[in-house]
Amino acid sequence: MPGPARTFRQPVELRTDRLLLRGLGPSWAPAVLEYFIRNDAFRRPWSPAPPADFHTLACQRQRLELEQIAAEQGQAFRLWIFLAGAEPAEPIGFVSLSNIVYGAFLSCHLGYELDERHINRGIITEAVGAAVAWAFGTLGLHRVEANIMPRNVRSRRVAEKLGFEDEGLSRRYLKVNGAWEDHRRYATRNAALEDD
Repeated sequence: MPGPARTFRQPVELRTDRLLLRGLGPSWAPAVLEYFIRNDAFRRPWSPAPPADFHTLACQRQRLELEQIAAEQGQAFRLWIFLAGAEPAEPIGFVSLSNIVYGAFLSCHLGYELDERHINRGIITEAVGAAVAWAFGTLGLHRVEANIMPRNVRSRRVAEKLGFEDEGLSRRYLKVNGAWEDHRRYATRNAALEDD
């Protein structure tokens, strides 16, 4: 399958009224590690079990290096969320566009999460909306899919607010905390491409 129309040598940056979303390089490992440590208990019910060394600088530096390579090649993007103008700048969550397939499929998977201290303020909805618009505009994707555990009401609400359609239940979709969890499959499509 052909790749994207361009490569991304500089980190992607998106701005909204309140937020800055950007890709991060390995130098951000200490701040990213702090984010994951701070939110460990909050993330645990919704996230696959991390590797044993996940809460180390070396692991986070390596993950950021790999994410940077994937972004440069247009294969996946993890856009970290910052409050616009906040000092010191610290990541408070992320939106990820992964498993990007070009060619006839033009689709990707969406993931998102937010620091527990900032929930219920519309921040993640604003961030996801910006990332999906960028995926449809800059990347030219046709479909973005998010898979969400049925009991994750907050995440489902984000998808629903942004017009994602519930396409059905994927049984035993992902292993979370040692159990194969069902997920609701949400998707949104780029209507501009369907009018071609």
